[in-house]
Amino acid sequence: MKYYIIAGEASGDLHGSNLMKGLKKADPQAAFRCWGGDLMQGEGGTLVKHYRDLAFMGFWEVLKNIRTILGNIRFCKRDIASYQPDVLILIDYPGFNLRIAKWAKQQGIKVFYYISPQIWAWHSSRVHGIKASVDRMFVILPFEQDFYAKYDYAVDFVGHPLMDVVDRFEAPADFRQRHGLDKRPIIALLPGSRKQEIERLLNVMLAVVPDFPDYQFVIAGAPSQEAAFYQQVIDEHPLPEAQQVRVHFVDNQTYALLQEAEAALVTSGTATLETALFGVPEVVCYKGSTFSYLIARRVVNVAFISLVNLIMEREIVKELIQEECTPDQIRQELQRLLTPGYREQLLEDYAELKQRVGDPGASERAAAKMVGYLKNGN
Repeated sequence: MKYYIIAGEASGDLHGSNLMKGLKKADPQAAFRCWGGDLMQGEGGTLVKHYRDLAFMGFWEVLKNIRTILGNIRFCKRDIASYQPDVLILIDYPGFNLRIAKWAKQQGIKVFYYISPQIWAWHSSRVHGIKASVDRMFVILPFEQDFYAKYDYAVDFVGHPLMDVVDRFEAPADFRQRHGLDKRPIIALLPGSRKQEIERLLNVMLAVVPDFPDYQFVIAGAPSQEAAFYQQVIDEHPLPEAQQVRVHFVDNQTYALLQEAEAALVTSGTATLETALFGVPEVVCYKGSTFSYLIARRVVNVAFISLVNLIMEREIVKELIQEECTPDQIRQELQRLLTPGYREQLLEDYAELKQRVGDPGASERAAAKMVGYLKNGN
């Protein structure tokens, strides 16, 4: 069968590539055309657009780039119509994908959605459009099934695909040697994947480096950004010569870094859950543009911004949001993470988190269900 898959971010590329592995197992004749990244292309997908050209963060950034976004939507519709897939599979990325879903349904194209938009956090009225446009929804968070049930919409809970990634991952034994790291404990810095968020958050994170002289800090570079971009930000925070070796950079090695880290400063998003599943105590940091934040504060209706706290339904990791995301606050919370009693409790909470997320195998379960529905005409 022919599959057209759309993912608009780095995490979508990762989960899309694992889904493709599962689809090939369930359907050996599977052919793919996709919007995503290097990982999906590596699984045999014909890459139409790379996510680095699609990611715009926040209300203001979207508004500034609206002509580009609308042009991408028009192009996408033409490309899908030309390919004539057996099914269109959408992965998260709701601002774009929900528009495509509505159009595709009108064209008589079957639509599956893998990794639900977070409509439970804001704009829950979108559920009606999803019911009308999406033939099958495959959710990855335990509370999402109950959310959709309130709207009389049956969805498939398949578990979180990050469990697949973490369960299979093996870091290279020479990771520290390869990246010039010594035996001192590591504090990982995960400032996000988009330029706007990296610029805002990495500056604040780097400001605390001089306060932890016994640690080395390592920045996790996103695959969508060049190393030179990170170096520009680092250069804005000159350290005394004796301390300069304590800030390192690794490119596209986030999981290997997390396996070595003692603690982490993490931008809100999927990375907060990844960090927790690797058992690394973390502080969650978020700082958006003032305009975007003011709008978000009015429309978001959840108690937390991190997936860790949302899944646990209580705060187990500290969230420093907007005006609270300062060097002083980060310094204080990072010191807590390095305190034995606090760490042990957090690691116990992480164990419960893993139980709630579910067993490994989400990608294969989702793929098997998709192929089953297609073969049965559902």
